[in-house]
Amino acid sequence: MTAKWETIEERDGENFRIFSTVWLKRRHPEDGREGNFVVLRSPDWVNIIPVTDEGKIVMIEQYRHGADDLTLEIPGGLIDPGEDSRMAGQRECTEETGYESTSEAEKMAEIQPNPAFLDNICYTYIWRGCKKTSVQKLDQHEDISVKEYTVDEIKKMIKSGKINHSLVLNAFFYYFTNENNL
Repeated sequence: MTAKWETIEERDGENFRIFSTVWLKRRHPEDGREGNFVVLRSPDWVNIIPVTDEGKIVMIEQYRHGADDLTLEIPGGLIDPGEDSRMAGQRECTEETGYESTSEAEKMAEIQPNPAFLDNICYTYIWRGCKKTSVQKLDQHEDISVKEYTVDEIKKMIKSGKINHSLVLNAFFYYFTNENNL
């Protein structure tokens, strides 16, 4: 039978700024099996699909060290401690793109990026009526190009594999499902 395992021991591991490790010893409550597991503790994340009045989607291109490649994504990042996820998404969008809207972003989803070893949530928003209002306010190590694409262009780039970031693909799944843009 499927059951929630009991934590019988917890030990802090390394802290790597954007996540920390925790070592857990857990026991199955029914058959007594025990195992040692590592969990990455990370602040929650947010991403946001900015849509212009013309129906174009604002995307960012940036270098990602993990993939050692340029990726095409939607704006997003870590949620600061105590920060509301909607405000974090709007802040990330404005900082990374210079685009914002007078309306509030609408939540589309809360997902678990990888519950096998991550303990956080990624919130996904759509922000309608966005327009360029300011210059980018990038972090020290960010180098971001901003581009606008039509929905059809986005679909083609997903199909071709040009857009392959899993959290971005997830955001577009909700966007296409909720906006009837399939």
